[in-house]
Amino acid sequence: MSQLSKIIESILFVSGKPVEESFIREKLEITGKQYSEALDELMKQYSGESGIHLLRFNKKVQFASNPDYVKQVEAVLNPIKERELTNAMLETLAIVAYKQPITRIEIEEIRAVDCTYAVQNLMRLGMIEVVGRKDTIGKPLLFGTTDDFLKRFSISEVTDLPDYDVFLEKLKEISDGLAAGVTEVEKPMFDQVNEVPDFLVGEKVEVIE
Repeated sequence: MSQLSKIIESILFVSGKPVEESFIREKLEITGKQYSEALDELMKQYSGESGIHLLRFNKKVQFASNPDYVKQVEAVLNPIKERELTNAMLETLAIVAYKQPITRIEIEEIRAVDCTYAVQNLMRLGMIEVVGRKDTIGKPLLFGTTDDFLKRFSISEVTDLPDYDVFLEKLKEISDGLAAGVTEVEKPMFDQVNEVPDFLVGEKVEVIE
């Protein structure tokens, strides 16, 4: 590898988090061509069967483990959050990914079930986030996917999403076998009327007994 590739490699390793590509170019005072050539070297080295992969998403770069080895990594470190993704959450996540920005009510109109529980947990897992409020009566919250979502499913940009049915099947494959023996229940989000999560404070929330 070239010296520049090694420098970028070191930066990404030490960071452990996504780094803006423009920030790297600016601080290293290199041209776009120099950066692209160095990154191409890294992409070749950190791909395929390599235990570490180089991810590019939303004009950022980051090192991540090879998804092919997720079960083995999980067996040792058990950091994989997909275990917590139920079918209801996967379907909700897919809807947000393709329809974003979208409100909770709009999600529920598509799924025909209450989705507050799924939305809350997807927020907790960092898969979706509040991206604004819709300019309509009540100013409901708008949800969109996060960078963590792109990283988790190896997607560079939201525009790179495959066909909806194909993507939903991919999401379900990730969770196959991880939740064996667990029965999914679309449960109400609140046990008591006063238990409203922070991201819904100020929203009109109907509690169904």
